[in-house]
Amino acid sequence: MVLDAASAPSGLRKAVAFIESEAARPIRLADIVAAAGVGARALQYDFVRHLHTTPTRYLRSVRLERAHRELQAADPQCETVASIAARWGFSSPGRFATQYRSVYGRSPRVTRSDALWSDRTTAEPAENE
Repeated sequence: MVLDAASAPSGLRKAVAFIESEAARPIRLADIVAAAGVGARALQYDFVRHLHTTPTRYLRSVRLERAHRELQAADPQCETVASIAARWGFSSPGRFATQYRSVYGRSPRVTRSDALWSDRTTAEPAENE
């Protein structure tokens, strides 16, 4: 979701900036509302009008995208899907996997495992033996 900063209200811009910068922290809707400096209903309306989502769904999408990037870069020998999910605020690995699969079309475990395989396929042949 891309925000057109020129036409977006300042409260919405502040809320998006807050979510983008603080996504790894535990954030509640009240925190987003406080950062935006507008009422909850006005913020909900602005999110739907400009981004076609709600503040909490936007937060979840930012967290999913960041978890996705970490899964792509993760060393499967050192990082678990659950640890990456937890780092991005997903307390239930099963629920995270379901949400991840609905967005990316594959399980987070497969994404993490592919990081290992892509390293092996790009290495020099002597390094693979």
